[in-house]
Amino acid sequence: MITSDGQSIERLREYLRTLTPQARSMLVQELERNLLREDESAGNELILQELRRTIRAEAQPVSRIGDAARLFFAPLEPFLIDAPADHRRSGRIARVSLEPIWAWVCRDVMPAEAKALSEDIDRALLADDRSKVDQLVHALHERAIARIRESSAGIRLDEKARRRLAVQVGTPRAIEDVATLVALLSLRDVLADLARRLPSHIRVFDRNEIDAVTKQIDVAVAQSSLDPGGLRKTDVCLYGFILVMNRLAAPWQLIRIATRAAESDDTVRVAETPYAAAVTLVLGEAENMVGELRSELRAGRPIVSMLKAIHDVARGLRSEMDMSVESPWSRQLAAIRAEVSSLLKAEIEATPGYVRRLLRPRAIKDIAPGSLLDSIDVNEAEMRVEFVGACRQYAGELAVNEVTMKAYSELSLYLETGTKVLLDSLRHAADSDRPFRQSQVEAAIRFCRTVFGNEYAGLLAKAAEVAVQTAAAEGKSARA
Repeated sequence: MITSDGQSIERLREYLRTLTPQARSMLVQELERNLLREDESAGNELILQELRRTIRAEAQPVSRIGDAARLFFAPLEPFLIDAPADHRRSGRIARVSLEPIWAWVCRDVMPAEAKALSEDIDRALLADDRSKVDQLVHALHERAIARIRESSAGIRLDEKARRRLAVQVGTPRAIEDVATLVALLSLRDVLADLARRLPSHIRVFDRNEIDAVTKQIDVAVAQSSLDPGGLRKTDVCLYGFILVMNRLAAPWQLIRIATRAAESDDTVRVAETPYAAAVTLVLGEAENMVGELRSELRAGRPIVSMLKAIHDVARGLRSEMDMSVESPWSRQLAAIRAEVSSLLKAEIEATPGYVRRLLRPRAIKDIAPGSLLDSIDVNEAEMRVEFVGACRQYAGELAVNEVTMKAYSELSLYLETGTKVLLDSLRHAADSDRPFRQSQVEAAIRFCRTVFGNEYAGLLAKAAEVAVQTAAAEGKSARA
């Protein structure tokens, strides 16, 4: 079973990196088809998530950094994301931003100390002195926290200083990245202790589990009150919530911490709890999913798992909280659903026409002898049909009910009537056009399997076999 502990995920990432791009693409499509068939085997969504990260990471390679830098950033691992540097996810740092942040620390924040400590760390690693390594990394963290706080003191009130820092750090989210870095390094021991005490995987986030997790977060908040930097309780909760979210089988269920504390589904009461950040975090993650959905649509990659994830978040929020009442959260959710609807509408509407162009009956003069349908076009059409099927399944929460039902009805009607015409053409096909007409029928069988199911597709395949035999027999008779 695939679990969400760090070692298992890292082994999974290593394996996925060994696959060819073609193998990854095939694996994505097969897993998404399993989701469409409601096969929610443990680990499928996690594997899909890691597959997408691997694909995106290879499209934008990340330079490797030295051993000292990797140890410096180790406490940030649960909060790193494989996303563009200009992402908007609270409490996270893009992995691609680590190299410029490290360069800034070594060049502008503490050049002499960073160089000396890095060299000492390298020597301790060569000597395999783990205790010495830990001491040196601890010293590096403490010096960096102090120096960064000194260099960024009052920076939020000084626009010129903000611009200077943004240029020095060199990341699109320089101010946010630096603040997140300092907070995570300051809380590294507290968060590491919290991570050890949390379950490695939370399949069902019920009342007892919620109370146990909330208690552990409260302990972390109490421990962090000793931090001289004066981190706010909401900051500690945010990073604690991210740790919890990483371990939830259904990440949107994080909102239950806030609704449980409020003992109500009223958004006003939930917003007044100390754990309201859980709802804001889930909505932020949903907005990020929409951004990923847009990118995947442009790249023409399968998106069934993404549609399911967005659907689950929207349904979870609307079922656990009263989102019918006007509030910042309800407006944010409405905007998310509207953007998803806008992204999907054109793709849904175009699908029936795409299928019709492939399967339309052709006169024999329009078919090159021995030609076949392009396999790439067929794969694209099948992916589109599966996409419409997924939209139909999740239409309510994705706000695409009307357009999806229309497209699905068009597809169903065309496949039901069009395949009969194709079979008839195949029965009377000559040797020259038979391969093309057979490839059309085979494509129609694949599409029908998605729309009508395996039994219907099986019957159609048998009818196609009979049609091919009939055509061959007629061809022999004609030649005789």
